[in-house]
Formats: sequence, C-alpha cells, structure tokens
Amino acid sequence: MAAAGLAGLGPGEAAAAAQALALPAEAFGNDPRVELAWAMKAHQHAQVYFNLIRSVEPRLLRLTPLDAQIYERFRGAFPALRVGLLDPEELKSEEAKAKWRPFCLSFEGVVEDFNFGTLLRLDSGGEYSEENTILATRIQFLAIEIARNREGCNDGVHSRGREGTAA
Repeated sequence: MAAAGLAGLGPGEAAAAAQALALPAEAFGNDPRVELAWAMKAHQHAQVYFNLIRSVEPRLLRLTPLDAQIYERFRGAFPALRVGLLDPEELKSEEAKAKWRPFCLSFEGVVEDFNFGTLLRLDSGGEYSEENTILATRIQFLAIEIARNREGCNDGVHSRGREGTAA
C-alpha cells in the first residue's frame, strides 16, 4: 500500500520531502510531508535490506561496525527472545517498552539514528508485508536482524533468493 503511494511521487514531491526531513522537528506537527518522507525512507531501507539478505549469506553480513557489541548487549538483555518469529507484544507492550528503553538508550550517541523509526519483519522467513511488518526503532531493528543473521533465522530467505537467481 505504501509502495503505491511512493511510486506516485514526482521529482518535485521527492525533493520537497527530502527538504522537509532536514528541518528541525519543532517545525512540524503531524505534517503529512514528513510522514510521507519517513515512509519513503523506511520503505526504501526495507527493500534494500531484504535484497541484501537474499543476495549475501546472512551469517557473513555485517550491518554496522558495532555488530558484536550490539549482539552481546541484546542477548544479555533479551536472552530468551525468539527472533525468528516475533510477538508484537515483546516489542510494544508497556512491560516490553520498559525493558527495551534502557537497551535502546544505551546506544544514544553510539549508533547513528538509533531511535529512527524502521520497519521490522515479524516472521524472519517472510517478506515485508502489511501483515508481517511492525514499526521499531533502528537499534531494535539492528539488534534483532544481527541476531537473526548470526542465529540462522534469515537463511531461508537467502536460500529462496539464491534459488530465484539460479532459475
């Protein structure tokens, strides 16, 4: 649904959206231009990442120079979190938010745009879709996807991607 709206943007609208992103947050209420610019950026990020795990063996993939640190802290804070199939309540409930908040804030000033809104797949075996996508912070995305890559949860997507290019 978002992709259809994004595809309809002309160069002028895209430039206006990019310009809006450069302004301070205080300049906006719920400005639809900012929401559209965010949606464009988040959708593009999701497409690039999904194509990346389809093309590159996920266990070899490095998302940041801090992958090891992010993974260690993530598994230290969330040792039992099943990253292959996420329950939205594990990210969005009040109890979950109380656990995630200190983890996320520990990366402030360490990971660029650590709290930027990002699209995250709930089921690591599936594609980005309305039913399989949740909004998360960038550091949540990184922590979960680094764990998925290291723990083999994205291997199926990679295998299917390779089969598609071999055919």
